[in-house]
Amino acid sequence: MLQRNEKVANLIKELGAQFLERENNGTSLITVTSCNVSPDLKKATLFITVLPDEKEHDALDFAKRRRGDLRDYLKKNIEIKTIPFIDIKIDQGEKNRQKIEELLREK
Repeated sequence: MLQRNEKVANLIKELGAQFLERENNGTSLITVTSCNVSPDLKKATLFITVLPDEKEHDALDFAKRRRGDLRDYLKKNIEIKTIPFIDIKIDQGEKNRQKIEELLREK
């Protein structure tokens, strides 16, 4: 069961990245860093990073507005019985990692 969740999470991550790349207006770079799927496969959370940082809020709003279209895209490209409801969040872990790396470079 755990292996199935990982496969579904990886598929959603890849397809979510393709969808956001295709639909993005080009003012920012949106990268899907990871995906978590609930054990019952009914909910999924895509974690994204955005460059430049100033566009983060706009990019997150854009991605959340397009969740329905993303779900339709998943329906067409994943062969599973139930397509999970998607939530999208900024990957704070990645932001923290980048901040630590920046601080280490300054020393």
